[in-house]
Amino acid sequence: MAENKRDYYEVLGVNKGASAEEIKKAYRKAAMKYHPDRNPGDKEAEAKFKEVGEAYEVLSDDGKRSRYDQFGFAGVDPNYGAGAGGYGGGGFGGGFGGFGDFGDIFSEFFGGGGSARGAARENAPRRGENIMTSLELTFEEAAFGCEKEVATPRIENCSACSGSGSADGVIETCSQCRGTGQVRTVQNFMGMQMQSTAPCPACSGRGKIIKNPCITCKGKGKVRRTNKVKVKIPAGVDAGQSVRVRAEGSVGVNGGPNGDLLVEVYIKRHPIFQRDDRDVLCEVPISFTQAALGAKILVPTLDGKIEYEIPEGTQTGKEFVLREKGIPEVNNPRRRGNHRFTVVVETPTKLTKEQKELLRQLDETLVQAETPKIKKFFDNLKDFFD
Repeated sequence: MAENKRDYYEVLGVNKGASAEEIKKAYRKAAMKYHPDRNPGDKEAEAKFKEVGEAYEVLSDDGKRSRYDQFGFAGVDPNYGAGAGGYGGGGFGGGFGGFGDFGDIFSEFFGGGGSARGAARENAPRRGENIMTSLELTFEEAAFGCEKEVATPRIENCSACSGSGSADGVIETCSQCRGTGQVRTVQNFMGMQMQSTAPCPACSGRGKIIKNPCITCKGKGKVRRTNKVKVKIPAGVDAGQSVRVRAEGSVGVNGGPNGDLLVEVYIKRHPIFQRDDRDVLCEVPISFTQAALGAKILVPTLDGKIEYEIPEGTQTGKEFVLREKGIPEVNNPRRRGNHRFTVVVETPTKLTKEQKELLRQLDETLVQAETPKIKKFFDNLKDFFD
């Protein structure tokens, strides 16, 4: 029941005056916390995830947020406070009390037509609202693309009444406005009689009357339901980007087209790889012997392990590049970034006495070996104190 809903600002944990960026940040945090993938089988988390999505759907849209701030849930929820008198009027899609904005009120006195245009707009086909959800992917799924199923709440035509709002299918033409949705009024203004048109109060400007409203949708013809849809994630998508699924948003009004579904992507942290645009980065530990003598090492990549020969005398922090082994370019998967790996010389720990003695003997023999960084350091040190 809409009456039991929590305030949308409370759901996201933000103040009523929160900026768009603060609202988006709060939504991301809450969506990640209650995401079904992170809470499998947890019905409470699933309910909170839907609640968070619904709150963000309203507060991220300036028009919806304005209506919500002014009228509460009645301004954005088709199932809240619905009556039986009008055809889809009341709290869904605008038309609160039959008045438009401040400019329309003045138009009623000076020249008329403002409210008539508002009524015409009310009956005109309108595109459905876009809806937004989030989806968490693995590093590999984002790199190579995948297909995922998402479940999102959206506004749909009521299946019980086929979107008509009438339980018996009977929709009568309003007798007061004769189906036009408008009535002509005469008003006195400064001693002058002014004629103007306004939305019909009997049918809320719809031109239709439903005497037996549908129980399921309470005469609105629209309900909120969870929609499951498969989403194709393109190869190379990055965190924060959105994938648009056409016509999977809320249903249009008066025969208008559906809105779209926007799926914002999040990427799980990978234990080995990091991303830099289309390049993949990783560190590969090597031993002192491998660094000094050179060796063939196994390098992990998105395409599996690759054998790579590092030269002798390799220093820790040295970066090597594997061309075109990185992230594919979105919409052009044949073009890929590079795989860049950095070697890190690992110092052994917990040596035995014999190993320590061998290293001391080796160290004595390394006095004559070329150690460019050590030599440069002591040369600079000498110059500093001279």
